[in-house]
Amino acid sequence: MERLAALAIGYVFGLFQTAYIYGRLKGIDIRQYGSGNAGTTNTLRVLGTKAGLIVLAGDILKCILAIVAVRLLFTDSHTDGYYLLAMYAALGAILGHNYPFYLGFKGGKGIAATAGLILAIHPAYIPMGVLIFFGIFFTTHYVSLGSLLVYAGFLIQTVVMGQMDVFGMPAAHRAEMYAIAAFLTAMAYWKHRENIKRLVSGTERRKYLLKKNKEALDTNGAK
Repeated sequence: MERLAALAIGYVFGLFQTAYIYGRLKGIDIRQYGSGNAGTTNTLRVLGTKAGLIVLAGDILKCILAIVAVRLLFTDSHTDGYYLLAMYAALGAILGHNYPFYLGFKGGKGIAATAGLILAIHPAYIPMGVLIFFGIFFTTHYVSLGSLLVYAGFLIQTVVMGQMDVFGMPAAHRAEMYAIAAFLTAMAYWKHRENIKRLVSGTERRKYLLKKNKEALDTNGAK
């Protein structure tokens, strides 16, 4: 029951579609521009760096808040399963972000929300995530590649930390946590399948933070 509650709490937080809401405030449906994705990268390309950073912050925060809410509700009664419940909360938040029911289940790809998971669940994840993403991004300027490698690193680190008993959980709980991490990773790769095709073919777009390459709305209009 606690698992379902944590999942539901996370999903509710994930329904706050920062990119969609910000786009509406600017008079557009972000899903009708650029890549059609309601996430940070598409917002960055279509509406500019400021908009992208606002959306990034909002999507990170909603996952953090989901995990904090679960911590406040269940930590005292589930001390040996906190990390597992936090993972369920993050799973719910990412599912809510990717598949919001009120937008026809068409949301984002979950990378910024995953950053919230990495920041909130355990401090040991942060250095690895930062190193991988920014190391890849600043050398290749591929946001998608950095994001996908962060997920691969996240899965590997979860298993390694679990086997080292960093989470202090029974073996069954650790296995469950590994399964959630594997599912999140698989979902991220599935959501990025077109990016992967473009990376392989060498046609994936690069992003330069200091370059003003905001897409003009009138030339990248509704699909």
